[in-house]
Amino acid sequence: MNKIYSLDITKEHCPITFVKTKLMLEKLEKGDILEILLTEGEPLDNVPKTLTEQGHKVLEIKNIDKNIFKIVVEKAGN
Repeated sequence: MNKIYSLDITKEHCPITFVKTKLMLEKLEKGDILEILLTEGEPLDNVPKTLTEQGHKVLEIKNIDKNIFKIVVEKAGN
């Protein structure tokens, strides 16, 4: 059974946004879901793009409050 995890990186700036995302994903199993909260701008531009480049599946990008977005990603196999 796949699990759902959350990560709030709204207070972080690039490149720490992706570093924290990558570290969290390393703890998860293939198929697990990670919901990431981040701000628009550089984090919103870079994190989903880099996740896709690394083979993960971005399921949703949703604006949830002013400049805060939620990205839902499924971890790829290693």
